[in-house]
Amino acid sequence: MLRIILGQQISAAAATSLWNRLVAAIEPLTPEAFARFDVDGLRAFGLSRQKAGYARGLALDLLEGRLDLEAVHAMDDEAAIAELVKIKGIGLWSAEIYLLFALGRRDIFPSGDLALAVAFQNLKGLRRRPTPERLLKLVEPWRPYRSAGAHFLWHYYANAPMG
Repeated sequence: MLRIILGQQISAAAATSLWNRLVAAIEPLTPEAFARFDVDGLRAFGLSRQKAGYARGLALDLLEGRLDLEAVHAMDDEAAIAELVKIKGIGLWSAEIYLLFALGRRDIFPSGDLALAVAFQNLKGLRRRPTPERLLKLVEPWRPYRSAGAHFLWHYYANAPMG
């Protein structure tokens, strides 16, 4: 979940750089160790004030029992997303990414992901990039394997010429 917060609205390279700095500096990278840093201490690793606040809040939510990831794991997709978005700094995209990557759910499609929309537009030759709502309608036939579709679209986005 921390890695997802770090990756919000920045490039994959920048997110990896932030992650690597944290992993090198906070050993082991646990909620307990992370919570020892205040926002300014986390900013020293390159986190924005907002990301530092969200990340520290996540650690405290885990430590104080406001977020139980084991319980989230046992929930169905809709309930898990509803639980995760209660956490400050976790929106729909972050919750969906967590279910897709951390929990390996098979029918998650983060329609708010820009790369997925761009890839779908190019792959299907659409004149305009589909809105998140339209994209969900377009991938409905992929149910119950929309997660696989998302992975294929990310691969296409990363490897195909975009025009």
